[in-house]
Amino acid sequence: MDRERILHIENLVKSFDGVTVIRGVSLSLFRGEHLVVLGKSGSGKSVIMKCVVKLMEADSGSIHLFGTDIGSCSEIELAAVRHRTGYLFQEGALYDSMTIRENLLFPSRRNPTLKKLSEKELQDLAEHNLENVGLKEAIDKMPAELSGGMKKRAGLARTLMRSPELIIYDEPTTGLDPFTGEAIIELILKIRETYRTSAIIITHDIKCAELTGDRLLVLSDGTIIGEGPFNELKNHPEERVRLFFR
Repeated sequence: MDRERILHIENLVKSFDGVTVIRGVSLSLFRGEHLVVLGKSGSGKSVIMKCVVKLMEADSGSIHLFGTDIGSCSEIELAAVRHRTGYLFQEGALYDSMTIRENLLFPSRRNPTLKKLSEKELQDLAEHNLENVGLKEAIDKMPAELSGGMKKRAGLARTLMRSPELIIYDEPTTGLDPFTGEAIIELILKIRETYRTSAIIITHDIKCAELTGDRLLVLSDGTIIGEGPFNELKNHPEERVRLFFR
């Protein structure tokens, strides 16, 4: 039986100030899959994903997410697609003036689906998701009191409040010490098992790519130069691809 394709990008192009950053990228993601987009810092990995959820406008090409044409959809259709998609930003993107509890509750109270829950149900959901990322004891702390790894966990817990079908992890281990990075990798795998999510993992961390990805795409100079499982790409016939795995 054919797998369900939940994301399809065709010939995506994006430029900034006349400099082309993404050059005709095409890719697909299937339900239940972990797809790693591997590339050096500044190679355009995050730009592609921001175009997917329309935080940036693509110059040309097409993006279909959950069957919706992102380039031409209405604001209502875009909101519905975003509701099904979680985005974990590099720094967690927490509100500095709110406790971790409020960081989870503030957007949830404005979410069309979660607005139907009682205040107690929302509180219970926040505690449940923080517990699942190992952060329940920090629920009433401020972001400034948390380490980098804890902020990423809190950002992930906030994303999980909406029960997303797809999570985009933007450089989940960047800036973390090796021990904390390994903990985040384990958490990504746990979230997949617990919540049955699909994921796109943007990274230049080879260990993260190896342990989290079912399939890898190697991005260089705005184009995809390699695609496949980790061990296949590690022994790829093209030197440019193999260099990423040394």
